[in-house]
Amino acid sequence: MAPRFSSTKTSTGRSSERRSSMERPVLRWSDRVASPRLALMLTVAVLLSGCLGGLQPPGFQGIGRGQAPDKPEQTRLFAAEGSTAAFPVMDDLRSRQSVLPAGGSYAAVAQAVMLASGGASAAELQMAKLQKEAVDKNWLPQIGPVVTLDSLGVMAAKLVAEQALLDNGRRRAERAVAAADVEVAAVSLAEDTNDRVRQGLELYIAAEKARAQAAVASRGVERLSAYQDMVQQRVTGGLSDRSELQVVSQKRAEMQATYSGDMQSAERSLNDLASLAGRPLAGLRGIEPLGQGRAEPLSVMRAKSEGARVLALARAERAGSLPGLAATASLDGGGSFLSGLQLGGANIGFGTGAKLRALNATPDLVERRFAEARLESGQRIDSLGGEIAELRLRRSQGAEVLRQTMGNLDLFVEQYKAGLRSLVELVGQYDAALRLERDQVALDYEIARREVEVAAMQGLLVHGAPM
Repeated sequence: MAPRFSSTKTSTGRSSERRSSMERPVLRWSDRVASPRLALMLTVAVLLSGCLGGLQPPGFQGIGRGQAPDKPEQTRLFAAEGSTAAFPVMDDLRSRQSVLPAGGSYAAVAQAVMLASGGASAAELQMAKLQKEAVDKNWLPQIGPVVTLDSLGVMAAKLVAEQALLDNGRRRAERAVAAADVEVAAVSLAEDTNDRVRQGLELYIAAEKARAQAAVASRGVERLSAYQDMVQQRVTGGLSDRSELQVVSQKRAEMQATYSGDMQSAERSLNDLASLAGRPLAGLRGIEPLGQGRAEPLSVMRAKSEGARVLALARAERAGSLPGLAATASLDGGGSFLSGLQLGGANIGFGTGAKLRALNATPDLVERRFAEARLESGQRIDSLGGEIAELRLRRSQGAEVLRQTMGNLDLFVEQYKAGLRSLVELVGQYDAALRLERDQVALDYEIARREVEVAAMQGLLVHGAPM
């Protein structure tokens, strides 16, 4: 009986304790003065964090040991990786001025296609800025509730504040990642806007080229029609046979088909431009010389901003692989205040060494990508520059050839009037001169198209100020 009585008493005692525990309020601020202690603890944690944040060991400041002092060009090249206060890439893009002449046809096309843009890239840039603004506060303490439920069904709640004291540069790297995200979004916006304007200008230039060639073909159709009437009269009078009429009629039909093709090409380009701009663009004629300007290609700026982000991510990942120290303070429902230090960090495994070596190789990878982007963009711009120089040479040489051809045509006309040349020979010479003139007219527009492409690669088709 004694053991049974003891068991009953124990059960009764536990039930009593459970009832008293459940009757206790879950979360209650004590009348004791705990708030000043919590505030004092958080203040000390913030001050210690500020001191330790700038005194990290050299191995923690870069990706690998000795990387930062040995390669200072990385700090200059990828400034966003080491600083979150400035945006070197976005500042560069913002300072760029458009090379399009103000008030001209090019500017009107650019404005129209920009107004019709959906603005997705601008929204992404704004979102990246807001995210960076949020991450900039990551050095402040983190405060939040913690609710636990034990095996007896008792719920307890407490308020916990945590302030990192030594994080091996993780928070700074997170801010650098957010800053790099802003710059990547800025480059994307510059690429999208310049590419959109490039598309609009190329369609406009294609339409102008087709209309200019159509004007040449139209003059040819009129002249060949006159020659056809002359041959028809000669055939009617018995001075020529129908073979000459057939040759002249064929030349006229070919030129008429050329004219129709040019007009269809112009109409198709204008329709595509209207679709891109959201409305027809009427009253715009002629091409214009671009202003002087030279800037780093946008592909290089993208490689620079993405490289800064990769470096910052690697720094953050490396910091997460090292032990850290944080100050904690908690206040439970009973008013009990606890404070202390917490040692944390990633667990060390067999692959930790290889992981750190891979992170140490990140700067070399970033440099190689940057050099590759600069090389490819430089080659493309040099190639376009060579094509422009070649087209200009062809234009000057072609102008001389065209002048001589027109002189020969005048000679053929005089010889025809003197009876030394047949009308078929005259028509053949005129047809050759017309086709040479069409090719000569097209050179100006081919040069303009390549100039627009170079300006788009350098991000000089759109003002960067709105960024």
